[in-house]
Amino acid sequence: MQRKWVVWLLLATVLVSAGAWLGWQQRHRLNADAPLSAQAQLGRQVFHDTSLSAAGQQSCASCHLKESGHASAHGLALGGPDMKSLGTRNTPSLRYLWQNTAMHLNDEGKAIGGFFWDGRADSLAAQAGEPFLNPAEMANADKASVVAKLSRASYAREFEQLFGATIWQQPDQAFAAMTQVLASYQTEDPDFHRFDSLFDQVMQGRARFNAAQERGWALFKDPHKGNCAACHTAEPGPDGSPPLFTDHSYDNLGVPLVFPPTVATSRQPPDAGVCKHPLLRGQANANTLCGSFKVPSLRNVAVRRAFFHNAVFTDLRDTLAFYATRDTDPKRWYGTLTRWGGVPKSLRANVNRDEVPYGQRAGEQPRLNEQDIDDLLAFLTTLTDADLVPRSASPAGSVAAANAVVRGAQRVASPMVAANR
Repeated sequence: MQRKWVVWLLLATVLVSAGAWLGWQQRHRLNADAPLSAQAQLGRQVFHDTSLSAAGQQSCASCHLKESGHASAHGLALGGPDMKSLGTRNTPSLRYLWQNTAMHLNDEGKAIGGFFWDGRADSLAAQAGEPFLNPAEMANADKASVVAKLSRASYAREFEQLFGATIWQQPDQAFAAMTQVLASYQTEDPDFHRFDSLFDQVMQGRARFNAAQERGWALFKDPHKGNCAACHTAEPGPDGSPPLFTDHSYDNLGVPLVFPPTVATSRQPPDAGVCKHPLLRGQANANTLCGSFKVPSLRNVAVRRAFFHNAVFTDLRDTLAFYATRDTDPKRWYGTLTRWGGVPKSLRANVNRDEVPYGQRAGEQPRLNEQDIDDLLAFLTTLTDADLVPRSASPAGSVAAANAVVRGAQRVASPMVAANR
């Protein structure tokens, strides 16, 4: 009798959860069907306008391709006044950011939120403005240069209708208005937060995982195996909103500078990540965060073409294998038996070493075997938005080739390098 009550209780919990999810999805669909505001429509034009860059060849959409989930096709992007400058950080996806917040410290004193890999921007608008002035990206000299280009755009009259005919005489205000319309576009256009993946369908009771996906989902949540959900949270929000698969925190995973480890060592200085953020100045634990970067959403991870902040991996299965065997097989990842040997010495003390699946010694059995990795990979494909599903099956070889082209351009062109993203 007691067993029946347990079964009924579990069934009721599932039904309530699915009902809350369906209710949120219904409200979301209603909002998605609403026409874009005048600001958002203007933002869409700005987003795709290559004339706003110094080279006249690059727009926001050039690096944040819709077909790649509004991320880069190969991680590191070329830009600058001659389109030969290479950024040092992976181009992040712009999807599922519309409810992100500025960086703040939670009750435990942990850094949460922020935009870019190091959390330096505090809003979508602030994030949108930086590439226009970054010397390795759109490379404009100053805000006034961007505004001068805006004033000559085909949609300049629409800009004036929203912000006044004298807006061009106020460069700072005009630049801020441009970043705001970009934020409106990314907030209102449903393509930036679709929530229509297979995972979403399963959670609504409208579809089912196959056997491999089901095993991967269990591994994803298992605190003794994958433990992915510890940072890539998979629980619905209090309002029934679907999970974003990130807790918006920061972590140092001991990511190698280069891979495969047989290639020449990177000559770039160590990337300190979040620890230089103004909010963390004076915090007792600020130095322990050096080398930590934002935990990204895993939605659409299967269509990404580069992984981690430095785009060091170009294959998702390699990325999962790194998590599983970083400590048990360090030579595979760093070219040495030294623990975290491929990580700058100044950052090694901050590497996450205790949280599962880490914390083992070289030569020990990893917590995840090859079948587990395949199953996790199968599950991650269920997080792909419906408009991107065919791309999630792209062969890994094409990914590696794409990134090789970009890295090859870096060697040939000897470009100026500037930190970005």
